[in-house]
Amino acid sequence: MKEVVSDVVVIGAGPAGAVASALLVQRGWTVSVVERQEFPRFSIGESLLPQCMEFLAAANMLDAVQDAGFQFKNGAAFEWDGARTAFDFSDKFSPGPGTTFQVQRADFDKVLADEAEKQGAKIYYRHGIREAEIDASGARLVAECDGEEVVFRGRFALDASGFGRVLPRLLDLDRPSPFPARESVFTHVQDNIDDADLDRDKILITVHPRLRDIWYWLIPFSGGRASLGVVGDREKIAALGKEPQQILRNAVEAAPELAKTLRNAEFDTPVQRISGYASDVSALTGPGFALLGNAGEFLDPVFSSGVTIAMKSAVLAADCLDRDLCGEKVDWHSEFAKPLKHGVDVFKTYVTAWYDGRFQDVIFYQTEQKEIKRMICSILAGYAWDKKNPFVAAAERRLNTLVEICAAG
Repeated sequence: MKEVVSDVVVIGAGPAGAVASALLVQRGWTVSVVERQEFPRFSIGESLLPQCMEFLAAANMLDAVQDAGFQFKNGAAFEWDGARTAFDFSDKFSPGPGTTFQVQRADFDKVLADEAEKQGAKIYYRHGIREAEIDASGARLVAECDGEEVVFRGRFALDASGFGRVLPRLLDLDRPSPFPARESVFTHVQDNIDDADLDRDKILITVHPRLRDIWYWLIPFSGGRASLGVVGDREKIAALGKEPQQILRNAVEAAPELAKTLRNAEFDTPVQRISGYASDVSALTGPGFALLGNAGEFLDPVFSSGVTIAMKSAVLAADCLDRDLCGEKVDWHSEFAKPLKHGVDVFKTYVTAWYDGRFQDVIFYQTEQKEIKRMICSILAGYAWDKKNPFVAAAERRLNTLVEICAAG
């Protein structure tokens, strides 16, 4: 049986795993990355947030991303029954980058993984982990590749397996999410958009004209392609058709403005669907391990927070782990789990308010207060850990006050 020994074993070579690995090898640690699939491979979560640019810069990956030819992104546009509004991410409250990219994840994730390898991480593709023994003395992970067993040993394990959720499954950490079960139906199209009102530099989020808990994403890519998806309650999505392609086409036809924008689109890629993707865990860390990104908690795709949370968790974990491996006493709960959860809970506040309509009322409110909009814009740009922003520091209370102001107006 083959055995691989390193300081750290990272499960998954996606954004969280790649960033964490790069940061750790920069600090002189040996890192083995165990990835179940071969890259490039399809993934969703394609509209990045500007906060990600700081994390990519820290991992020495920003130049490679900027050189890859991805679609520039400077904000988010919202449309509902003819009403439109937009947020320019450069006009925000929090300091930091105000622009980012919209990416086909197969290419984007490959860029990050390649950069991690160039910096010294060793990636083992097509290795699926099926056993895990982890405690304070270290981690022993048993993987399989082409029928051969490989044992990976390390002083610590980081789970960046995303929806694969390797350690939550193997260590019985999975817990039901408090979020309702929703479904996403999505594809890539050759969009052929000739709508002058569409800004390709922004993600477009469209709300169903009558059912406000159903929404659509349209993410323009470079090269005239786009990601298109619809999200909603399982039963409401199922009522749109039997097959995924029928569901998506019927959903688009139910939103006249979006249908007009996509009137020339070529549906040339199989339509996919995922259901019940919201997830939670009993703990984000324990003796010998920590969970990054979606392996820990996933909320909802509505504000494109997934990759940002993944990279934030990678940065926090790499800092804690570096000190831990050096023999320093690290309180993983207060220095990793607690600060990470603060930003996740901020996003959770706004996702919840989106589906119950409160945040939609704020977004489509016609009388803008510029400074408040800049604070909300910062959250939409991913700066959910900036406690100088009142709408981050006291998210629920501030949002409810804003909802009341909009309702009175």
